[in-house]
Amino acid sequence: MNTGCYTALTTPFLDGEVDYPGLEKLVDFQIQNGISGILAVGTTGESPTLVWDDHIKVIENISKKTKNKCLCIAGTGSNNTCETLSATRQAKDAGVDAVLLVDPYYNGPSSIEIRKEYIGPVAEAFPDLTIIPYIIPGRTGTQLLPEDLAILKNRYKNVSAVKEATGNIENMRRTRQVCGPDFSIYSGDDAMVYDMMTDPEIQACGLISVASNIIPKFTTQLVMMIEEKRLDEASALVKQLEPLFNLTTVITREKTPYGEITCRARNPLGIKTAMAILGMPSGGCRKPLGKMTPTGLTTVLGTLKAVWKDHPHLLAPMADFFQVDIEKRLNDKDRFKDLAYTDI
Repeated sequence: MNTGCYTALTTPFLDGEVDYPGLEKLVDFQIQNGISGILAVGTTGESPTLVWDDHIKVIENISKKTKNKCLCIAGTGSNNTCETLSATRQAKDAGVDAVLLVDPYYNGPSSIEIRKEYIGPVAEAFPDLTIIPYIIPGRTGTQLLPEDLAILKNRYKNVSAVKEATGNIENMRRTRQVCGPDFSIYSGDDAMVYDMMTDPEIQACGLISVASNIIPKFTTQLVMMIEEKRLDEASALVKQLEPLFNLTTVITREKTPYGEITCRARNPLGIKTAMAILGMPSGGCRKPLGKMTPTGLTTVLGTLKAVWKDHPHLLAPMADFFQVDIEKRLNDKDRFKDLAYTDI
């Protein structure tokens, strides 16, 4: 995989089923706006809650739509190596360019076990397929460490990239140190891509993005600007994009009869809510994810209104492609009243 921006695509939901026509529109929108590749069935695509048949069917659909247009990465990781091997086999048969393997969640293997009993067996079974470990301990409760990643990289030529979402700059620097200059580090956090790509001890080469569901043209431009050392332009663009980057997790304080609590509306709830407000194929999230709180919905709506007011060009490609009147949608409360709980 080369330098670029890859969209972790949402999987639209309609009447309890995958909205396949909507999915195709989302893919076309991404391709038209110059995205480097699309990740099918990652966390943003609700991999934990898609039924297995749809999981594979979504991968097959996106692989077919992207062929000869952009790269396709399939999310085939799990906390079950046998299941991951099966999913990777089906993804390979569908013609994907790479697979993303999230660290095994909940059962929490050690870094050595992740290397020997998970990534290693998949890399060995599919030597012609790029294998991308996905390091996100905040969701998985475990972590493939840089040292074990380096062993994998040296043992298997197809382990040549990582999606880094630890939020830990020192971990990223250690990855570059032990994996060498020819290893691709992708940011798994929209808000950190500028720092990761400009840090000489990290030298990330791109982004696997959530916000690019809405703004693929500009996340792609951001990566290109940084790669071309147009850092003043990139820094200015980051400031414009930051409010949309922050929709990945929407944190609010909520009142209960027993006191205030912190509510974290985690990806993909925030981005799918924003897409629904804007008129893109989205649908609700699959349970146990649900809806925003009223405060959370106000936060998302306020973000979109501010972006539309201050930087309308960011949303213009989406409005043109999906033929929506953003001004009208942002001010029509009836359109999004069902996107939040009526009580909490």
